[in-house]
Amino acid sequence: MLIIPVKEGDNIDRALKRFKKKYERTGVLKELRERKQYIKPSVRKRVTKQKAIYRRIRSEELIG
Repeated sequence: MLIIPVKEGDNIDRALKRFKKKYERTGVLKELRERKQYIKPSVRKRVTKQKAIYRRIRSEELIG
């Protein structure tokens, strides 16, 4: 459970922003999306390799 201390006279928008940031850091939503469907470990490994290759190619394009 997330607890966000709100002081008297504190802006509600600022408190909501802190709550959203804290909630995102916990990774609950990301884990929920991952658990929606099962991905085999071999497929997950292949996807991470493809993403790494893509990032490497993109960074080389930007550099030179």
